[in-house]
Amino acid sequence: MDKVFKALADDTRRYLLDRLHEHNGQTLAQLCEQLNMARQSVTQHLAVLEAANLVSTVKRGREKLHYLNPVPLQEIQERWIDKFERPRLRMLSAVKQRAEDKMSDKPSFVYVTYIESTPGKVWEAITDPELSLQYWGHSNISDWRVGSTWEHRRADGSAADVVGVIEESVPPRRLAFTWADPSTPDVTSTVTFDIQRYGEIVKLTVTHVDLADESELRQVAGGWAAVLSNLKSFMETGKPMSLPPWKAGS
Repeated sequence: MDKVFKALADDTRRYLLDRLHEHNGQTLAQLCEQLNMARQSVTQHLAVLEAANLVSTVKRGREKLHYLNPVPLQEIQERWIDKFERPRLRMLSAVKQRAEDKMSDKPSFVYVTYIESTPGKVWEAITDPELSLQYWGHSNISDWRVGSTWEHRRADGSAADVVGVIEESVPPRRLAFTWADPSTPDVTSTVTFDIQRYGEIVKLTVTHVDLADESELRQVAGGWAAVLSNLKSFMETGKPMSLPPWKAGS
């Protein structure tokens, strides 16, 4: 929390967060264009925001994209403002609500979590049909080679609720694939898992881009928060939560 408050105390850093709020996924050059400041100074401000986990980065080729991560802001609100516990991603919805009118491209979602595990084990949990079934309620089925198809198949094996094509596969560090409803396979978004060793633990960044609209963004945000919370529990305790998060409100 000290790092978060320190990051938010500076006008320039709040301005950078506002710019990412308006248009998520910007490069350093794009952010520098909006500030009358040397590139090195902007880099230092972004480093403070990243250290506070308010900004996460994802590499795309030679570029590094910067994304607003609202989770620390949500934790502040829950601890000092809210009288009662709220769903983890309520702040994300509030932050994103005004952005739709200002964004020229499709909405995107980024979620960062830290897991007491190894990159290899996290990769296996995502790609193994039996393991993914235990915490996700669906089996992820593919050979995980670039160009191959994949399916997110129901527990009873009756049907796939999501299908796609593998776009990137670098075990155990990075996996990217398209995401589509089987009834409209040509209407796709893209999901990327970035798995990084972070000291003795793992930093997992999930990016879901090219979403159709704000409504799909809200649906995706809640879905990923539930799945990744259950994945974290599964990896750290050996079993998923006693009640899957997506069933908690039913």
